[in-house]
Amino acid sequence: MIKYGKIFSCNIFGRRAVVSADPIFNKYVMQNEGRFFQSSYPKSFRDLVGKNGVITAQGDQHRKLHTIASNMMRTDTLKSRFLIDIQLVMHQTFATLHHNQTILLQDVCRKLAINLMVNQLLGVSSESEVGEMAQLFSTFVDGCLSLPVSLPGFAYHTAMNARKNIIRKIEKIIHETRHGECDGDGGLVGRLVEEGSLRDEAISDFIINLLFAGNETTAKTMLFAIYFLTTSPEAANKLLEEHQNIRNKRLDSDGEIYMLTWEDYKSMSFTQNVIDETLRLGGIAIWLMREAKEDVEYQDYVIPKGSFVVPFLSAIHQDENFHEKANSFNPWRWMDPQNQV
Repeated sequence: MIKYGKIFSCNIFGRRAVVSADPIFNKYVMQNEGRFFQSSYPKSFRDLVGKNGVITAQGDQHRKLHTIASNMMRTDTLKSRFLIDIQLVMHQTFATLHHNQTILLQDVCRKLAINLMVNQLLGVSSESEVGEMAQLFSTFVDGCLSLPVSLPGFAYHTAMNARKNIIRKIEKIIHETRHGECDGDGGLVGRLVEEGSLRDEAISDFIINLLFAGNETTAKTMLFAIYFLTTSPEAANKLLEEHQNIRNKRLDSDGEIYMLTWEDYKSMSFTQNVIDETLRLGGIAIWLMREAKEDVEYQDYVIPKGSFVVPFLSAIHQDENFHEKANSFNPWRWMDPQNQV
């Protein structure tokens, strides 16, 4: 950026790429998704997440899948399912930990995330099945940006085998739901089967996409949040104080904790500031991968058809022109109304 400016060209994954740290151009790329630009990912990633997933699909299929995924995040769904299920998963996970036990934080965060996602998407809750899925998915993720060499010993080959095993589990739930043999509700898979809006192959790819997007982003964001809080005792104490105030209100006469309500959740204003600052400073999706569908003219630039276009989001999030002391963890910055727009 210092040498060439906020928009420059280079080579990424063996292809000519236009990299942008310019917020106006990045917005232009995202607003013209499907018109001038389309998603473009390395072969290993495309093969693993599948052609029918919300991450890689194009056009009408992408909009259809995006709508289904968005419906999972409706407020009524969050209130009735996610809020309770998240708390149950948290309690179950912490129940397995011991006082003064040394833990690998990333492993705990991943376990929490995959447990919740498998429960919501597949309707699976048994510890053995969740553990098996977690192991398969860890192998799957390791191959997403690997060399696409399908030979034993290569991460891509191992990840593709993990994908096959995950699909078998999804297909089993599809079959059981369709024939009334499913023990639980089948999660989102069961609902998609009953609706009949997607083919079985598309359901499998769609679920894998959601598992990937929900698991990795959630686990690593939790990991970063705790890491950043260890660097800012003042923020950690403020967060604990907010949580303790809510906890004290929820204690009954026997000292038992009631489940948190939606109103409790919405009252956690400083917690939201911590989340926003974590996403700014340690966001997982630091760049997007797009491809120009035709020659695109933008200001004084001409982006040739087929060029790899990379809106680099974290470069903007850590730009001193937008955030004072941009490399510092400061949740209080989100109390400024200007940053809340």
